Amino acid sequence: MGEHRIAVIPGDGIGKEVIAAGLEVLARLQARCGDFRLLCESLPWGSDYFREHGRMMPDDGLDVLRGFDAIYFGAVGDREIPDDVTLWGLRLRICQGFDQYANVRPARLLQGVQSPLRNARAGELDWVMVRENSEGEYAGHGGRVHRGLAEEVATETAVFTRAGVSRIMRFAYELARSRPRKKLTVVTKSNAQRFGLVLWDEIAREVGNEYPDVETERVLVDAAAARMVEKPQSFDTIVATNLHADILSDLAAALAGGLGLAPSANLNPERRFPSMFEPVHGAAFDIAGKGVANPIGAIWSAVLMLEHLGEREAARRLMGAIEGAAGVKFQKTAEMTQAICDRL
Repeated sequence: MGEHRIAVIPGDGIGKEVIAAGLEVLARLQARCGDFRLLCESLPWGSDYFREHGRMMPDDGLDVLRGFDAIYFGAVGDREIPDDVTLWGLRLRICQGFDQYANVRPARLLQGVQSPLRNARAGELDWVMVRENSEGEYAGHGGRVHRGLAEEVATETAVFTRAGVSRIMRFAYELARSRPRKKLTVVTKSNAQRFGLVLWDEIAREVGNEYPDVETERVLVDAAAARMVEKPQSFDTIVATNLHADILSDLAAALAGGLGLAPSANLNPERRFPSMFEPVHGAAFDIAGKGVANPIGAIWSAVLMLEHLGEREAARRLMGAIEGAAGVKFQKTAEMTQAICDRL
C-alpha cells in the first residue's frame, strides 16, 4: 500500500470549508480503493495565525513542509490584513521557496454545468493553462522611493530569464504532447513589451523546434482573451507568463462554469521539493462561514494531487465522481460533497 504524507493548510475564508470537504471525499476514496493511504497533518497557518504571531507561517515553515510529499492548500486573504502581506507571507513564500515554477490550471466544461457562453457544449471547452509561476511580473523585483511625497515612485520589474522561460516552455510542450490534440498556444505581448516577451517568444521557438509533432501558435494576450470567448474549441494547451496566465485562467474558469469549479497544481516538476495543490478561487469573504462554497475546485485539485503522487486509478475514480456530480443542484457545500462521495 502506498503511503503519502500530506501537509494540509486550509488557510482563510472558504478555504477552511472546501478543504474540509476535500478531506472528507479523500477519506471515502481511500476506504473504497483500499490500496493507498494519505497521512494528513493540518497546519493552522494563515491570517488567524498572523494575528497571534505577527507572521503568516512560522519562520521555519518551509523546513516543516519539506518532509511532506504534497501540500493541500485552501485559500489566503483577509479583510483586515493587506493582500501583499497575506499572499507573500504564505502562498507565494511556499511557491517560490519550493521552486514550484509550473502552475497547471485545467478548465473543462463538465456535463450538466452551464457556461455563460451561449453555444458552449461539454467537450468543446477543454483547456489546460500552464502558468509560469516563479518569475515574470510576479518576481517581486522593484521598490518605492520618496514615500508620501509628490515625487513618490513605485517600480515593479518583470523578470524573464533564459533558464526560467526555457523550463516552462519545455514543460508546456511535454504536456501538450501528452494530450490528444498535441496543440500549444504561446501567449505573448511582445509587440508592446519588447525585451522580456521578445525573449519569451524566441525561447518558445527554440524549444518548439524539439517538438515537431506539436502544433504551435503564438497569440497576443488580448486576442487570446477574445478568442477564448468566441472560439473556445480552438484552444487546447496554453502557456503564458505569470500575470497573463493568472488573468486568462480566471476567465477560463468563468467560461467553464465559475471559479468554484477551478483546480490548480503548483508543481516542482523535478520533485526536489513538495508540490502544492489548491482551488483557484480566493478566500471569498462574502460567503465565508455560510457553508455554501462549491467544493469542486478543491476536490478536483485533490485529483491533480493524486496524479502527482502516482495514484492514477484513484485519481481517475475521483474525477469520474466529480463529473457525475457536477450538474447536481446544491445549496450547501455538504450537499455537493455528499453527491461526490455517493458516486465514488
